[in-house]
Amino acid sequence: MTYRVCFVCTGNICRSPMAESVFRARVAEAGLEGLVEVDSAGTDGWHEGDGADPRTVAVLEEHGYDSAHTARRFEPSWFRRLDLIVALDVGHLKSLRGLAPTEADAAKVRLLRSYDPAAGGDLDVPDPYYGGREGFEECLDMVEAASDGLLDAVREHVEGGVA
Repeated sequence: MTYRVCFVCTGNICRSPMAESVFRARVAEAGLEGLVEVDSAGTDGWHEGDGADPRTVAVLEEHGYDSAHTARRFEPSWFRRLDLIVALDVGHLKSLRGLAPTEADAAKVRLLRSYDPAAGGDLDVPDPYYGGREGFEECLDMVEAASDGLLDAVREHVEGGVA
């Protein structure tokens, strides 16, 4: 059975497509492509149909990641088909849990940096949209650091444990 993960930020053009791309690469490196499906969306629909922010695309491509992406809005009906919804900051976490139809669905929503033991108490991935390129590089660093722990958790679930 396929394990489905969806990354969510605000507009689905910066953080969540970056996390989707990085995590999809981690899944491929681990040989789990047929077992894990990776996706992303935004809590708002301002950029629906747009590609990722050009700064996101540039940073991803410079680090060897795929940058193909089309922004879309997260729909509450998706809770039924998703196994894990990964929020990029506490605001997204609260918003998504508020949309969840059941307590079990709300429990599917986790913060990305909660999978990074070095994150400490700061679990938000800051929105780089209004800043310069350095914010996108910082975002990638945080996403990569958390993706290893997330992969371990997903692998454990896929192999019979719980993420």
